Amino acid sequence: MGLLSILRRLKQTPDQEVRLLLLGLDNAGKTTLLKQLAAEDISHITPTQGFNIKSVQSSGFKLNVWDIGGQRKIRPYWKNYFENTDVLIYVIDSSDRKRFEETGLELADLLEEEMLAAVPLLVFANKQDLMTATPASELAECLSLHTIRDRMWQVQACSAVTAEGLQDGMTWVCRNIRFRKK
Repeated sequence: MGLLSILRRLKQTPDQEVRLLLLGLDNAGKTTLLKQLAAEDISHITPTQGFNIKSVQSSGFKLNVWDIGGQRKIRPYWKNYFENTDVLIYVIDSSDRKRFEETGLELADLLEEEMLAAVPLLVFANKQDLMTATPASELAECLSLHTIRDRMWQVQACSAVTAEGLQDGMTWVCRNIRFRKK
Protein backbone atom coordinates (compact mmCIF):
# COMPACT_ATOMS: atom_id res chain seq x y z
CA MET A 1 0.00 0.00 0.00
CA GLY A 2 1.51 3.30 -1.05
CA LEU A 3 1.31 6.80 0.35
CA LEU A 4 -1.45 7.69 -2.09
CA SER A 5 -3.58 4.79 -0.88
CA ILE A 6 -3.25 6.01 2.69
CA LEU A 7 -4.20 9.53 1.66
CA ARG A 8 -7.24 8.24 -0.22
CA ARG A 9 -8.44 6.46 2.93
CA LEU A 10 -7.98 9.57 5.04
CA LYS A 11 -9.67 11.91 2.57
CA GLN A 12 -11.83 14.33 4.54
CA THR A 13 -12.70 17.18 2.23
CA PRO A 14 -12.31 17.73 -1.51
CA ASP A 15 -9.05 19.32 -2.61
CA GLN A 16 -7.57 19.19 0.89
CA GLU A 17 -3.96 20.40 0.75
CA VAL A 18 -1.40 18.93 3.08
CA ARG A 19 1.91 20.72 3.59
CA LEU A 20 4.78 18.62 4.92
CA LEU A 21 8.06 20.31 5.81
CA LEU A 22 11.08 18.01 5.52
CA LEU A 23 14.09 19.27 7.51
CA GLY A 24 17.34 17.94 8.98
CA LEU A 25 21.08 18.45 8.77
CA ASP A 26 22.93 18.08 5.49
CA ASN A 27 23.56 14.44 4.51
CA ALA A 28 20.70 13.16 6.69
CA GLY A 29 18.93 11.67 3.66
CA LYS A 30 16.03 14.09 3.16
CA THR A 31 16.15 14.19 -0.63
CA THR A 32 16.61 10.43 -0.92
CA LEU A 33 13.61 9.97 1.36
CA LEU A 34 11.53 12.39 -0.73
CA LYS A 35 12.47 10.71 -4.00
CA GLN A 36 11.74 7.29 -2.51
CA LEU A 37 8.26 8.46 -1.43
CA ALA A 38 7.66 9.81 -4.93
CA ALA A 39 8.84 6.49 -6.45
CA GLU A 40 11.69 8.24 -8.28
CA ASP A 41 15.22 7.06 -9.05
CA ILE A 42 17.53 7.53 -6.05
CA SER A 43 20.79 6.54 -7.75
CA HIS A 44 21.97 10.12 -8.40
CA ILE A 45 21.29 12.40 -5.42
CA THR A 46 23.22 15.63 -4.97
CA PRO A 47 23.20 17.96 -1.94
CA THR A 48 20.18 20.26 -1.97
CA GLN A 49 21.34 23.85 -2.42
CA GLY A 50 17.92 25.39 -1.88
CA PHE A 51 14.78 23.30 -1.78
CA ASN A 52 12.94 20.53 -3.58
CA ILE A 53 9.18 20.28 -3.66
CA LYS A 54 7.09 17.37 -4.76
CA SER A 55 3.34 17.75 -5.19
CA VAL A 56 1.06 14.82 -5.75
CA GLN A 57 -2.64 15.11 -6.62
CA SER A 58 -4.81 12.13 -5.83
CA SER A 59 -8.46 11.63 -4.99
CA GLY A 60 -9.00 15.12 -3.70
CA PHE A 61 -5.68 15.42 -1.85
CA LYS A 62 -2.78 17.60 -2.80
CA LEU A 63 0.29 16.54 -0.87
CA ASN A 64 3.04 19.18 -0.93
CA VAL A 65 6.37 17.99 0.50
CA TRP A 66 9.00 20.71 0.94
CA ASP A 67 12.57 19.38 1.26
CA ILE A 68 14.85 22.22 2.40
CA GLY A 69 18.66 21.94 2.28
CA GLY A 70 20.35 21.29 5.61
CA GLN A 71 23.77 22.90 5.16
CA ARG A 72 24.68 25.28 7.98
CA LYS A 73 24.53 28.33 5.66
CA ILE A 74 20.98 27.41 4.52
CA ARG A 75 19.44 26.67 7.96
CA PRO A 76 18.72 30.34 8.81
CA TYR A 77 16.35 30.35 5.81
CA TRP A 78 14.28 27.42 7.10
CA LYS A 79 11.98 29.90 8.85
CA ASN A 80 10.80 31.15 5.45
CA TYR A 81 9.03 27.79 4.96
CA PHE A 82 7.31 27.38 8.35
CA GLU A 83 4.02 29.05 7.51
CA ASN A 84 1.03 26.73 7.01
CA THR A 85 2.99 23.57 7.82
CA ASP A 86 0.67 20.67 8.69
CA VAL A 87 3.39 18.19 9.73
CA LEU A 88 7.12 18.63 10.40
CA ILE A 89 9.27 15.70 9.32
CA TYR A 90 12.79 15.85 10.76
CA VAL A 91 15.38 13.45 9.31
CA ILE A 92 18.44 12.36 11.29
CA ASP A 93 21.45 10.35 10.10
CA SER A 94 21.38 7.66 12.81
CA SER A 95 24.90 6.55 11.95
CA ASP A 96 26.54 9.96 12.53
CA ARG A 97 26.86 10.07 16.33
CA LYS A 98 29.27 13.02 16.13
CA ARG A 99 26.42 15.23 14.90
CA PHE A 100 23.71 14.18 17.39
CA GLU A 101 24.31 17.25 19.55
CA GLU A 102 24.13 19.58 16.54
CA THR A 103 20.97 17.96 15.16
CA GLY A 104 19.40 17.98 18.62
CA LEU A 105 20.02 21.71 18.98
CA GLU A 106 18.53 22.41 15.54
CA LEU A 107 15.46 20.32 16.35
CA ALA A 108 15.03 22.07 19.73
CA ASP A 109 15.16 25.45 17.97
CA LEU A 110 12.50 24.31 15.49
CA LEU A 111 10.21 23.17 18.30
CA GLU A 112 10.44 26.67 19.84
CA GLU A 113 9.24 28.36 16.64
CA GLU A 114 5.85 30.02 17.04
CA MET A 115 4.77 29.19 13.47
CA LEU A 116 5.42 25.49 14.17
CA ALA A 117 3.58 25.45 17.52
CA ALA A 118 1.55 22.25 18.00
CA VAL A 119 2.54 20.98 14.52
CA PRO A 120 2.93 17.17 14.71
CA LEU A 121 6.54 15.98 14.49
CA LEU A 122 7.83 12.83 12.82
CA VAL A 123 11.51 12.11 13.38
CA PHE A 124 12.90 9.68 10.81
CA ALA A 125 15.90 7.87 12.34
CA ASN A 126 17.40 7.31 8.90
CA LYS A 127 20.21 5.04 7.68
CA GLN A 128 19.16 2.08 9.83
CA ASP A 129 20.55 -0.14 7.05
CA LEU A 130 24.08 0.79 8.18
CA MET A 131 25.89 -1.26 10.83
CA THR A 132 26.82 1.91 12.74
CA ALA A 133 23.23 3.17 13.05
CA THR A 134 21.92 4.09 16.47
CA PRO A 135 18.54 2.45 17.18
CA ALA A 136 15.56 4.81 17.00
CA SER A 137 14.71 4.33 20.70
CA GLU A 138 18.27 5.23 21.76
CA LEU A 139 18.22 8.26 19.43
CA ALA A 140 14.93 9.42 20.99
CA GLU A 141 16.48 9.13 24.45
CA CYS A 142 19.67 10.93 23.35
CA LEU A 143 17.59 13.85 21.99
CA SER A 144 15.25 13.89 25.03
CA LEU A 145 12.23 13.61 22.77
CA HIS A 146 10.21 12.20 25.68
CA THR A 147 10.11 15.76 27.11
CA ILE A 148 8.03 17.05 24.17
CA ARG A 149 4.57 17.81 25.54
CA ASP A 150 3.14 20.44 23.17
CA ARG A 151 2.55 18.25 20.10
CA MET A 152 2.09 14.73 18.82
CA TRP A 153 5.46 13.19 17.93
CA GLN A 154 6.89 9.90 16.73
CA VAL A 155 10.34 8.47 16.04
CA GLN A 156 10.45 6.06 13.13
CA ALA A 157 13.45 3.90 12.25
CA CYS A 158 13.97 3.92 8.51
CA SER A 159 16.29 3.58 5.57
CA ALA A 160 15.66 6.01 2.73
CA VAL A 161 17.79 3.79 0.49
CA THR A 162 15.82 0.56 1.06
CA ALA A 163 12.50 2.36 1.85
CA GLU A 164 12.15 0.29 5.02
CA GLY A 165 10.12 2.17 7.64
CA LEU A 166 9.07 4.99 5.32
CA GLN A 167 5.52 3.75 4.87
CA ASP A 168 5.08 3.29 8.63
CA GLY A 169 6.20 6.86 9.16
CA MET A 170 3.88 8.23 6.50
CA THR A 171 0.97 6.26 7.95
CA TRP A 172 1.65 7.99 11.28
CA VAL A 173 1.81 11.37 9.48
CA CYS A 174 -1.56 10.82 7.83
CA ARG A 175 -3.17 9.84 11.13
CA ASN A 176 -1.84 12.95 12.86
CA ILE A 177 -2.29 15.71 10.30
CA ARG A 178 -3.73 18.84 11.83
CA PHE A 179 -5.64 20.35 8.94
CA ARG A 180 -5.72 24.12 8.77
CA LYS A 181 -8.99 25.99 8.69
CA LYS A 182 -9.45 27.62 5.31
